[in-house]
Formats: sequence, C-alpha cells, structure tokens
Amino acid sequence: MNFLDGHLFPENQQPLIITAAPYAPSWMPSDFPEDIAVTMEDQIQKAVDCYNAGATVLHLHVRELDGKGSKRLSKFNELIAGVRARVPEMIIQVGGSISFAPESDGAAAKWLSDDTRHMLAELEPTPDQVTVTVNTSQMNILEQFDHRDIAGSSMEDPEVFNAYKEMTVPAQPGWVEEHVRRLSAAGIQSAFQCYNLNSFESVERLMRRGIYKGPLVMNWVAIGGGMDSPSIYSLANFVRAVPDGAVLTVESSVCNVLPVNTMGIAMGLHVRCGTEDTLWNQTRTKKMGTVAQIEQLVRISEEMSRPIATAKEAREMCRIGEFYDTVDETLQANGFAPNRNGGQQGFLRKVG
Repeated sequence: MNFLDGHLFPENQQPLIITAAPYAPSWMPSDFPEDIAVTMEDQIQKAVDCYNAGATVLHLHVRELDGKGSKRLSKFNELIAGVRARVPEMIIQVGGSISFAPESDGAAAKWLSDDTRHMLAELEPTPDQVTVTVNTSQMNILEQFDHRDIAGSSMEDPEVFNAYKEMTVPAQPGWVEEHVRRLSAAGIQSAFQCYNLNSFESVERLMRRGIYKGPLVMNWVAIGGGMDSPSIYSLANFVRAVPDGAVLTVESSVCNVLPVNTMGIAMGLHVRCGTEDTLWNQTRTKKMGTVAQIEQLVRISEEMSRPIATAKEAREMCRIGEFYDTVDETLQANGFAPNRNGGQQGFLRKVG
C-alpha cells in the first residue's frame, strides 16, 4: 500500500469497517456465560447487538444447545437466515474453520474433511463471505497467551490445551483452488486469511493465474504460533506488498488485539474484535464482551475523527457480489501491476 503524505489524516482514509467475532469457537460458554451465546435466538441477538454497536461485518460460527461448536450446515443456515432477517445489511462472513467444533475434549481442534469444508459453498441463505486459509501452516493459537488468559477456563484442561497448541491449518494448493472456485461459482466472496507474506503472495498468484477473479479482501492474522507476529515490523512488511485496491483488516489475539487495532485505525486499515480473539480487557482485570470491544474501537476511531462505516459503505468498499471476467480486469480492479506480456506466472500443473 502506498502511504503518501497525509495518509494519517482522516479525510484521506476510508470509513472504518469493524468485524465482530462474537461466537468464540475455541472457548466454552462456561468461560464467559454473560457473553457467549448458546440458544439460536441469543446467537441471532448477539449479531444484532454487534451491528447496533458499530460492527458491519459478522464473523460467524454456530453453537449447539450443549454449548459446543456446531459442524451441522443446517445450524449455519438457520443462524444466517436469522441474522439476515434482523440485520439484512450486515456482511455475513462464515468462518472457514467450522471444524474447530469439539466432538470430545481431546479432539477440540480436529478439522473436517476437505469435501465437507467445500460444502460451505452450499450454505443457504448464501453468506457474503467465507474465510479462506492459504498454505498449510502451524496454528498454535496459544503461543501469544499468558497463563492469566486461560486461568479458570476450559482451556486449562490439558487435553484441550494441547489440542489447540498442536493445531495445524490444512490448506494445500489443490484444496484452496477448488474451494475458491466453488465459492465464486456460488457468488460468495473469498475473505483470505493471510498469516504472513508468503500466504499473501500465494493469493496474488491465484489472482494472476485467473483462479480467483474478485475483490481482494483479507485479514492480516497476527497471532503468532505459525501465524505472523503482532509487531509493527511484521505489519509494515506485509502492507508494503498489499495493493491499494485491497481491503485489509488487522487481526490479533489476547492483549495484542487492542494495540494492533489501534494501529490499524490510525493507518486507515480496518479492524476485528470479539470474544473469539480475547475475553479480557487490557489489564486482565475483568472480562470484556464483544459489544464492549466494538464500542471501545468506535470511541478510539471517533477520537481520531475517522468515521465508522455504515453497512452500505462497508458493502461498497468490500465490493460484495462483484466478480471479474478476466485476469487483467481483476488485477486492475485491485491495484496490482498487470502481468508481463508473455511472462512466466509460475508452474501451475503438468500439461499433456
């Protein structure tokens, strides 16, 4: 991204898109019963509350009545329909990590089969986005945690702790290509989760080779443990590669969430918060729900005179429902340099 003179002035920045992640799939309701919704009505209401607080993107997971994360697409369909009815303009972003749902205490981080993950393209009503991981990598979400972050929680169970500590994200090239194709065919935007610069570069190659022909909307995921580190050096290195036409949201975990989001607000990027990312306030003196976290970011953004995006503005900025016919059109729309005429775009597959 080109940070030119005046890029820190609010008149030169987009309105702030806030993504809410209130469903907290790695936690149990007992970890924060006042805020983690269980019944379908409460899960729908949580989306409404986040929207009213200022969030225009909903990162969606679903729980069963026993409190465990749901793998049933019928439950996802039910929640999506409920949110659509109550806050129709909110951007619904289904978390591609549907399989975080534990079937037993020791299998808390087991992923579903590739074929089952592809079925997210068949959700009805159709979500606006599904998050897409690119490149298989370690995802030790606990590496940046302090012991205080899990004190008294379900994560203190050694089996659960070790399951999340040892978790990897399966996202091989063939799976990613097929997943992106199916989502695009269904009119669903791929929201790319970029864990570092090499995963972003792989996304760029998907676009340069015509596998993904849509807007570049993505998260910089700075949670350590195989993902990027939540530091200004990593962020600066990442945004240097990102084209100006992209919509980039910063994402972190535990007590890194607020500082990273504050940097994102100041730089003109977009932000994500919620109990999926942290249960605590910045001093760990009390738990802080998703709505309170959204309200905090609204206050910070208002202090900087950066307006909060309306749902209409967020949809326009993310170009929801927009796809392109050609590689050239895709690259131009997203601010990339065009492919070199006759240049090598990398080895795709064996021919003949």
